[in-house]
Amino acid sequence: MGLFEMTKTVLQNLVRGPATRRYPAVPARTTPITRGHVVFDPATCRSCALCSKRCPCVAIHLDKEAKVWEINRMRCIACGDCVESCPFGSLAMEQDYLPPTEEHVVDSYTITYVKPERPAKKPAEEGVDA
Repeated sequence: MGLFEMTKTVLQNLVRGPATRRYPAVPARTTPITRGHVVFDPATCRSCALCSKRCPCVAIHLDKEAKVWEINRMRCIACGDCVESCPFGSLAMEQDYLPPTEEHVVDSYTITYVKPERPAKKPAEEGVDA
């Protein structure tokens, strides 16, 4: 019985054509909840590094000394955790998809503000013997 069902499915696929779209020649469908790609605004970033800590696939890297924020597009799974965790609104999700590529893509941005490090705590002074 399984052979006849498979033959029926194969014949239907031959008549109807492929079930997938030929992206990028035919644009992908988008809905109001489509997650396309992450967009970064370096002017509002305060280098708190919450986005890189929350990224489950380690696609975001922040170098405070060099003032560089990087996202590895080949590792990013567009989950939106970084967007939700950013307290300054520097990250957003756009609904359109990036064009397909065969090369390794790492987008680098220069940030203008770097959060200053907390000063080291002074050691507690020892009590004076009387």
